[in-house]
Amino acid sequence: MENLINLIKERIFESDFQLGNIPLSTIVIMVIILLLTQICRGLFTSIIIHRIERLTSATESTLDDEFIKILRAPLGWLIWLAGLWLVHSVVARHLSPEQNQKIPEILFVSALFIVTYILYRAAPLLGEVLAGLAAHTETELDDLFVPYFPRLFQTAAILIAVIKGSEILLGASAGALIGLVGGAGVALGLLLKDIIYDWFCTVIIYADGLYKPGDWVGVDGVNGFVQIVSIGLRSTQLRLTEWGSIKKVPNSKMIAGVVENWSQKTCNTFEWGINLTLKIDGISAQKTSQICKSIEEKVTYIDGLHEQKKLVLFSHIEENARVIIIRVFVTDPNLYFAAQQTLNLALLEILEKEEIDHLHVDLQKQLQDYKQLNENGSPSVAMMNF
Repeated sequence: MENLINLIKERIFESDFQLGNIPLSTIVIMVIILLLTQICRGLFTSIIIHRIERLTSATESTLDDEFIKILRAPLGWLIWLAGLWLVHSVVARHLSPEQNQKIPEILFVSALFIVTYILYRAAPLLGEVLAGLAAHTETELDDLFVPYFPRLFQTAAILIAVIKGSEILLGASAGALIGLVGGAGVALGLLLKDIIYDWFCTVIIYADGLYKPGDWVGVDGVNGFVQIVSIGLRSTQLRLTEWGSIKKVPNSKMIAGVVENWSQKTCNTFEWGINLTLKIDGISAQKTSQICKSIEEKVTYIDGLHEQKKLVLFSHIEENARVIIIRVFVTDPNLYFAAQQTLNLALLEILEKEEIDHLHVDLQKQLQDYKQLNENGSPSVAMMNF
């Protein structure tokens, strides 16, 4: 500590102040300026600040009252610095060039530290103001970043003061210090690149409106429906309906994968699709038409399904199977699983009524085994995969 103090003295007070060469009239003017400075400081803090406090006390918000309390002491310090600057202006011609260079630097650093102090103390109040503004917006992205702004402002104020103070007091150049800080920032950025990438992905999620808390989505690599619980600065919380558990997924993976949002409107109403493919072997054209008609009638009376948007189509013949495509839409997500079960049960009833006890049978003949079995005199067999 003593070495640091000696270094500062050496940098600032390299030459002696030759006060003996200053005329008495100049000294009197200096004293008068200091007295007037003290009077102005007292009037400012006791009258002007007091009146401003009375005005702010009449408002509903308390932020302005706290801000005035923060400004009271620093503004008095700035008035003193202004008086000292006037004193230096009066006595400058009687000082050496080194002294005329050092004194303004000292005054500047002092003013810089005062401004830094104000910004450091006022940063939490600024955060509250920004939080209030963010609360009135529809997006949640600003709510995520607002808590970090006060710390950012405080850190920036401290770095500026340290860099400039080091330059003046310790003789280091600002360029070298900024380069050192920049190099450290690059190294830290490489270590935190994944975290920073997740932050930018969070911005993309909100900017493009990919999903929001409460949405039901389908995510690559996750079975079944999942619900968005919350979107954090780095990850998204998912509730897995299959297990009832919570899973955190980095926002970068949510961006890289495919997210199907089932909660965003594609038209005037929400629509959740149910797609089924029915394959029935060896039935006639008349029975195929009858099955399609029966399915259309059943779909009409299932709760939760869109009355107009439905498709029952005999699409094609696949080997020996008649392929029927069924596509319906659920308008209420709360009825999705109930509607799906009702539809499946309706299909079983139709098949039972039409006396269809099996669906598509895939025959795969194993030719090599067939030849060997024939040579042994055994009957031919075929593998059936259902």
